[in-house]
Amino acid sequence: MEPMKPMEPMKPMKPMEPMKGSEPWWPQELGQPSTSGGQNGMRYAFFPDKQRLLVETDGKLATYDSGNHRISGVSQSNGRAPSFTTQDGDVNVNDLKVVG
Repeated sequence: MEPMKPMEPMKPMKPMEPMKGSEPWWPQELGQPSTSGGQNGMRYAFFPDKQRLLVETDGKLATYDSGNHRISGVSQSNGRAPSFTTQDGDVNVNDLKVVG
């Protein structure tokens, strides 16, 4: 019987590749949103400097004029249009002017 050979030393692990973030789904000229999110087939991004709110529902994109509203969140009810949390309370998306 042959004697056991010593184990080979462990090789150093390769560094992990950084995770790639998803590509932005909004036009680049709007810059970075101050807030964004999504759920239930809807996503949104708010751009306060441009006074724009983008809402994509089931693949259809709409652009709204947010006026003086400072959007910080969203709430959805079954089958209802989303409402956005602002400094003055909730605003229904249907109360905002569509600009694109």
